[in-house]
Amino acid sequence: MGIIEAICISTEKGVVKKSVGEIKLRRGWGIEGDAHAGDWHRQVSILAGESIDRMRRKIPGLDNGMFAENIVTRGIDLSVLTIGNSLLIGDDIVLEITQIGKECHNAGCAIQSATGECIMPKEGLFCRVVQGGTIKPGMVVGRQ
Repeated sequence: MGIIEAICISTEKGVVKKSVGEIKLRRGWGIEGDAHAGDWHRQVSILAGESIDRMRRKIPGLDNGMFAENIVTRGIDLSVLTIGNSLLIGDDIVLEITQIGKECHNAGCAIQSATGECIMPKEGLFCRVVQGGTIKPGMVVGRQ
């Protein structure tokens, strides 16, 4: 089990997301108010806080949302999850893993140029919302 460390949204695709205090997930749609919401397989993106920490050692001051991730976790090993696995957040929110990794919008982005790597293409998880609800930092997250 782990926790939700941060949640981030943006109204446009391909930009840095901003941390918010809570999000509402709609079944089959994604996060209300986020550019990636819609009837497709990448409604929500997840990244491990531990992965972001590794990048912060190279770029101090790196904020959550810089990789365009919606949910930052802490204390759960996301690397063992595969497509089709589900995460349970709180008591009843369910996200199904639909894709692992993706190509960056901008090859050679500022983060990749500064560090030599970008973690979202290899470590980012993408999900669809199976059961919606409200998520806030501090909520428990685990495999379903």
